[in-house]
Amino acid sequence: MSSFVCPRTESTHYRLYDFAKTALIKIFVSPYATVCDLYCGGGVDTERWDEAQIGHYIGIDASLSGSSEAREMWESQRKPYTAEFCEVDPCVENLESHLQDKGIPADIVCCMHNLQLCFETEERAKSLLHNVSSLLKPGGYFLGITPDSSTIWAKYQKNVEASHSKASSMKPNIVPNCIRTESYMITFEVEEEKFPFFGKKYQLKFANDVSAETHSLVHFPSLIRLAREAGLEYVEIQNVTEFYDDNRAQFAGMLLSSGPNFVDPRGRLLPRSFDVLGLYTTFIFQKPDPDVVPPILTPTLQDGNHIHEEASREWQGSSWRHQAPVVDEEKNGHPEPTLGLGMITEQKGILGPGPADLRFSEAF
Repeated sequence: MSSFVCPRTESTHYRLYDFAKTALIKIFVSPYATVCDLYCGGGVDTERWDEAQIGHYIGIDASLSGSSEAREMWESQRKPYTAEFCEVDPCVENLESHLQDKGIPADIVCCMHNLQLCFETEERAKSLLHNVSSLLKPGGYFLGITPDSSTIWAKYQKNVEASHSKASSMKPNIVPNCIRTESYMITFEVEEEKFPFFGKKYQLKFANDVSAETHSLVHFPSLIRLAREAGLEYVEIQNVTEFYDDNRAQFAGMLLSSGPNFVDPRGRLLPRSFDVLGLYTTFIFQKPDPDVVPPILTPTLQDGNHIHEEASREWQGSSWRHQAPVVDEEKNGHPEPTLGLGMITEQKGILGPGPADLRFSEAF
C-alpha cells in the first residue's frame, strides 16, 4: 500500500484540508505530548507538531520513502521535540513489537490521511485499531480526518435516483459511477447500488491534481464496532463543515488567513469551501482510563492552553460534543433537523455524519 504524500501545492483543497488538521491538533494535542503519527507521509505536518509544542514524535509509514522523508524533514528543520521513525504497515504488522524502544505509550495516535485505505478489508481495519489501542496510554485519544462516506454515498445515490428517473433514455441496469462537482471528481471502480462495509473502492481527483487517489469507503458503524472490540470508545465522528460551525468563533480567523474566498465576512463557509470540507469528517476515539470516572470528556481550549476539564462540558458557551450543529438559513434555504452524532449505531445503512442535507436517517 502506498503512503500518502501531500503535494506541495496551494490549491483550495489542500489549504482547506490543512486548516482542518491544524484545528483538530489545536484542540486535542497538549504541550509535551507524545504523538504517534500513522502514515506520516513525508513529514507534511512537521510545522503543526512544532506549533503544538509536543515533546516526542513517532512517525510511522508503510513505505521507506515516506518515513525517510519525514526523518529528513525533521532533521533539516531542527525541531525541538525528539523524534523516532519507523517503516511498518499499521494495518499488517504488530506495531508494539516494532516500537518498544521508541517512546510508547503515546498520548495521541493520529491518522490524518490514510484511514480510508485500511478499509480495503475487515482484517486490515481490525489490525489497525488493535495497533492503535496497544500504542495509547489510558485516557489517550485516537483521532484524524478521513473522507466522509456518508457524503460520498449520498451523492452517489442521488446519481442513481436521477438515472432511474431517466430510465427510458438509458440502457437498463446501468448505474452512473461518477460524481462531479466544481472542486473534485469521484469515480467508483464497480457500479453497484449496495454499500459493502469493506472494500468499496473509488478514485478521488481534485481540480488541478495530475492524478487520482484510490480509496475505500469507511463504514462508520463498522469502525465504531471494531474500535470497541479493540478497547477504544467512540467520542465523536463529525463532518468537517459542522466541526467548523461548532467552533467558528475560534477558527474563522485561521481560515480567513488561509486564503481568500473561503468564508464570508461573518465567518460562514462559502459554497466552494463547504463543498470541499463537506467531503471530510473528523473521527475521535479514546482509550478508557480505569482510574478516571467518569471518562475524560473532549478537551477544552482556553487562552491558548489545552486543558482537560472533567467537570465541564461547556466550551466557549456551547457543548461541543452534544449540541446540535448550527444550520444557517442562508446556506440551506431553511432550518432542518439533523441527526445527532450519538445516534450513529450498528444498524446497517446508517453510514455516519455527512452535512445535514446529505444524511441517511434510516437504514436502507
